[in-house]
Amino acid sequence: MAPTQSIATSRIHVVFLFCMCVAGLSLFATQAQANPRYASIVIDAQSGEVLSSEHADAARYPASLTKMMTLYLLFEAIEEGRLTMESRLPVSAHAAAQPPSKLWVRPGQTIAVEEAILALIVKSANDVAAVVAEGLAGSETAFATRMTAKARALGMNSTAFRNASGLPDDAQVTTARDMATLSMRLMHDFPKYYGYFSSTQFVYLGKTYKGHNRLLNSYAGADGLKTGYIRASGFNVATSAIKDGRRIVSVVMGGFTAKSRDAHMADLLDRGFVRASLLTRGDWIAKTDIFGTAESMRLASTQKTATASMTVAAAQASETSAPAGAEVIAQGDAQEDPIRLLLTDMDQGAGTAGWMVQVGAFSNRDGAQARAHQAATALSGEFRHTRVSVVPAGGERQMYRARLIDLGESQARRSCQQLARQGMDCVVLRAGVGG
Repeated sequence: MAPTQSIATSRIHVVFLFCMCVAGLSLFATQAQANPRYASIVIDAQSGEVLSSEHADAARYPASLTKMMTLYLLFEAIEEGRLTMESRLPVSAHAAAQPPSKLWVRPGQTIAVEEAILALIVKSANDVAAVVAEGLAGSETAFATRMTAKARALGMNSTAFRNASGLPDDAQVTTARDMATLSMRLMHDFPKYYGYFSSTQFVYLGKTYKGHNRLLNSYAGADGLKTGYIRASGFNVATSAIKDGRRIVSVVMGGFTAKSRDAHMADLLDRGFVRASLLTRGDWIAKTDIFGTAESMRLASTQKTATASMTVAAAQASETSAPAGAEVIAQGDAQEDPIRLLLTDMDQGAGTAGWMVQVGAFSNRDGAQARAHQAATALSGEFRHTRVSVVPAGGERQMYRARLIDLGESQARRSCQQLARQGMDCVVLRAGVGG
């Protein structure tokens, strides 16, 4: 293959990955405005690069993600020789009285440290969290003070702990960023214990307990960490996953259900791996908005580029649009310069009808039609009677694109913003581009 053709093919691959990320539908991406409890962050574990964030520094309730700090202090005690895996921790009346989820240990019993670790990770046992707290600090209140002090030492400056379990307490708060920091410190500081976080079941007194972290089975490469839920927090999860030798850590807080939270986490991880690989290669397209979050929009809108044409592309991306012509490149037109094609329609006049909003790509026409009508119904005001269209995409695998059509440029952008506020992914495109 000629060098120029090889370069063109490489660029086509980059743009194809970008388009797949833009077109990928998430069950609740970009829902910060619709869900006040929502927050998320995605981090490349090796470089520390923040790949995506949404309200990552806003105060949230940690729920059972709290137990990651309880485990951190327990691992620390083992490493320092104060405990062993076989050490027995006594159960007090206070610990036994904790509400579920619990292991139902009874006052006067003891539990081995290794059993306690598995009970915290797999069962998320609140009674065992109190057992560990009392075993290490004498009381749960004293232990919570140690937890907060350790949080400060780790750089978790927005976190305050009041108990060892994550049970409701208005003063027990954290952020998605702090929970991601804790997740990475657990892996870095205690690598030989991190494997416990991949446990999906354990046996205690002859009974098998199964875990809540379904991502360990449903997402390829996921190998830990922890889920959490209380009514005030919604469904939280901290997850680490590896793909092609790269590790990503992500935290999602405030899910409406465990199922939708897990689906959103999978979506963030998928996009995170793509963006991380593009950043490694130095591709400018990695700086555009493939997550649909406010943070990535800020990145795109402030990015400085070497040429005027790149500046035009970045400005378009900052307003939640895919580069015009991107779908043409994804279909493999290697006879033209891919970068030139990306910019073809960006420098032309705007503000007239002939723009559209794509709200998904589906393997069947009915799914695309349903999503297009769902999007049109969700709009209000001037967009209430927006026309919808389902367009076959062609290619090796038949795809159908769901679109709102016959819009002016400003209308298209405002309608996409309206949809994004309701948690629906969308992309603004120039009519006549991409089939």
